[in-house]
Amino acid sequence: MQNLLDFIRKYHDWFLLVILELVSFFLLFSFERYPNSVWFTSANRVAASVNGLYADAVSYLHLQQVNTALTQRNVMLQMQVDNLREQLRDARVDTGLTNERMVSSLAGYKLIGARVVQNSIREKNNYLVINKGEADGIRPEMGVVSGTGVVGIVYLTGARYSLVLPLINSKSSISCRIRGQRFFGFLKWEGGSPVHAYLDDIPRYARLKGGEFVETSGYSSIFPPGLFVGQVRKVTNSDDGLSYRLDIGLATDFANLRDVVVIASENKASIDTLRVHALEAVEALDQ
Repeated sequence: MQNLLDFIRKYHDWFLLVILELVSFFLLFSFERYPNSVWFTSANRVAASVNGLYADAVSYLHLQQVNTALTQRNVMLQMQVDNLREQLRDARVDTGLTNERMVSSLAGYKLIGARVVQNSIREKNNYLVINKGEADGIRPEMGVVSGTGVVGIVYLTGARYSLVLPLINSKSSISCRIRGQRFFGFLKWEGGSPVHAYLDDIPRYARLKGGEFVETSGYSSIFPPGLFVGQVRKVTNSDDGLSYRLDIGLATDFANLRDVVVIASENKASIDTLRVHALEAVEALDQ
C-alpha cells in the first residue's frame, strides 16, 4: 500500500494532467455542437469504412465460389456440346435417343472444383499445386481443366493438396484430335513459351489449315472427348516427313491460372483393369 502511495505521489502531476484532459474532452463534446458533430461524423466514417471492407471481403469470398461454379459449368457445357456434335455427325434425329445417350455419357464423370495455390511457367518441367487431395476424391491420373481449356493431369496426391503435371511440362503427352475430323495425335511441349505446344503424328493425307480447333480425342480414361485444347497456328512437316507437325496455340493461360476442375471418371478403374489384363495376355502369348 505504501508503495502505491509513493508511486502516486511521485507521478501525481501526470495523473492530474490525464484527469484534466478527460474532463476537458467531456465538456467539449457534451456542450459544443460543432466538435460533437465532427466526432460523430468521423466515427461514422470509420464505421462505414470498416463495414465496406467487410462487405468487400464477403463479396470476394462469394466471387471465388461463383468462379468455381462457372468453371465447372463451362466444362460440363463443353462435354455436352461435343456429345451433341457427335450426334449430329451421325445424323441421329431421334431427340429422345439423343438426350438419353448424352445423359448416359455424361453420367460417368464427376467434376471436382479446385484452386491453384502454386504454379510455375518458366521451367522445363513445370508443375502446379491445387488445394484438393485424396480427402476430396482426387486420385493420380485424373484430368484437370480450366474454364478455357485443358490444364494437365494429376501426378501426385496428398490428403489436402495435389501436384498436377500441366501441358507445359516436357513429360506431358495428351491424345488430341482436330475438331470435326477423325485424325488424332499427341500434344507435347518442348519448353520455352508457355502459350504454345506441338501436335505430332497427324497423317499427311489430312486436310488442315491454320485456325482449326484442337480438342481431346477421348482415347484414354483421363479426359472425355471434345475438351478444348487450343488452335492450330501453323502446319509443318515432321522431321522424317511422314506426318504433319502442328504448332498449337494453347487455350489455357497458365500465367493467370486460378480456378480449375478435376475430372473423375467412374469408368477409369474398369478401363485400366482391362488394359492391364490385355498387356498380360499379350506377354503370355509372346512367351
